Amino acid sequence: MPRLVPSATLAQLDPQVVRVFALVGEAMVEATHALLAGDRELAKRVVEHDVIIDDLVNAIVAEAEAELVSNTSLDVASREDLLTLLRILPEVERNGDLAEHIARRAARGLGMEMSPRSRGLIERMGEVASTIWREATDVIIDGKREAAGAIEDVDDELDELHVSLTAELTSGSMSLPVAVEVALLARFYERFGDHCVNLARRQVGRSGAD
Repeated sequence: MPRLVPSATLAQLDPQVVRVFALVGEAMVEATHALLAGDRELAKRVVEHDVIIDDLVNAIVAEAEAELVSNTSLDVASREDLLTLLRILPEVERNGDLAEHIARRAARGLGMEMSPRSRGLIERMGEVASTIWREATDVIIDGKREAAGAIEDVDDELDELHVSLTAELTSGSMSLPVAVEVALLARFYERFGDHCVNLARRQVGRSGAD
């Protein structure tokens, strides 16, 4: 029976995983800025760059799957790490997609049609989303499992902001078509936070990921 050995592929994948986390974080920051600043060119670039995120995630998945299938000498820790990677990558890709959805609305000039209060709430949601992504990165990339609890606390703020924005939407301060689009924006930010919570739970082996 061959001796079980650590996976060299994991070491090769590490820089790619770090890069995809960085790209998603940048996409969310830039999408929010483009929305509030009315920067349609930046918004279009965020939309275009989502393809890079998707391609990179697909490449990492393919390498991880190939390693699991072909390398029968993997040690248990490496196998578990690869399986964890395959579980978290769909969440990472979905968050990139959510940033892209926000950027698409920014490219259409939605930010300039929003009420002042809704703009302020979206700005704060963007800040909180960036914070929770940094915390998720600490858990996944740097192994700081103690940050998992903080992620859920930050996610609670995103949920509260979502409630506040929903109340603003019912005030009649925006036309119905704009209010509908802003409601979608709020949902994108909320789901971004939910995916970060799931990422942390999967990494630390908690139950309840959805």
